[in-house]
Amino acid sequence: MIFDDRVCTLGEGPLWHPERGQLFWFDILNRKLMTRDADAQGEWSFGERVSAAGWVSRDELLIASERELFLFNLASGRREAICPLEADNPVTRSNDGRADPWGGFWIGTMGLNAEPGAGAIYRYYRGELRLLYPEITIPNAICFAPDGSCAYFTDTATQIVMQVRLAEADGWPAGEPDPALDLRRDDRRPDGAVTDAEGNLWIAEWGSARVACYSPEGAVLHAVDMEATQTSCPAFGGESLTTLYCTSAAVGLSAEAKAARPATGMTFAVEGAGTGRAEPRVLL
Repeated sequence: MIFDDRVCTLGEGPLWHPERGQLFWFDILNRKLMTRDADAQGEWSFGERVSAAGWVSRDELLIASERELFLFNLASGRREAICPLEADNPVTRSNDGRADPWGGFWIGTMGLNAEPGAGAIYRYYRGELRLLYPEITIPNAICFAPDGSCAYFTDTATQIVMQVRLAEADGWPAGEPDPALDLRRDDRRPDGAVTDAEGNLWIAEWGSARVACYSPEGAVLHAVDMEATQTSCPAFGGESLTTLYCTSAAVGLSAEAKAARPATGMTFAVEGAGTGRAEPRVLL
C-alpha cells in the first residue's frame, strides 16, 4: 500500500499526469514538489510554499504557490509567472486545487495558521483569476462531476461539502452553492477529494485514516483504510486509472502518534479501489 516512503510534513495535491503516466504531489510546509516513476524518486524545492498543480503539457505544470500561479518546466526547472495569488497578503498560502473540464483551474487559499475566514476559492480561466468564494477557513475537496454539471468544494472547518451548478459554455458557477454532503453527524473532516468515472466522490477524511466513497446523492458507499491518520488528498492513476493514490501528513502529531502509525506522512496506492478519470489539461 505504501507508494512512496518519504515522509511529508503536509503531503497534498496528488496529480496523475496522463501524458507522462506519473504521479506528482507536494509537501507544502517543506516547499517541495515530489514525484516517483518506474525508475526513481524525484523532487524539486522552491522558495515558497507550493500546494497544487494542473498539467499544461508533457513537461509543464501550472503550480499554485503562496503568492502566485506559475508555469513550471519539469525538464529544465524554469518557471514563469502567470498571475499573482494574494501576493499582497502575507498571512495566507495556497491549499487545495484542481483543473476543471473546461481547462480552468480552481485554487483555494487559507491562513498560515488556519485563521477563521482568512482564505478564499478562486478560478483561473483563460488569463483571468476571479474570486469565487471569500471568507473560507480551510478550502478543500475541489473536484467536478464527470459531465461538468457541477463543482464540489468544502471549507473543512464546516464539515459540509458544497456543490454548485456550472455554466455549460464556460464552467463559471451558475448559481449559489448548496450542501451536498454533511459529515457533522459522523464527525468526519473532509480534506481533498476527487470524482470517479461514475460521479462518486472520494474524500480523504482528515483524522479518520481513510478515503471514503460517497454517491452523488450523499450516501456512503464504502471506505478504504489507510496507514496514516491524517489522509489529505486522493487521486486516481495508473495505466487504467484504477489505482487510488492518497497523500498524508505528519504535521501536529505527537511522537507517540507517529510511532503508532510509522507510515504517517507517506504516500499510498491501492490497486483496484475504483475507476477514475484523466485529469483535464489546463488551458492558459
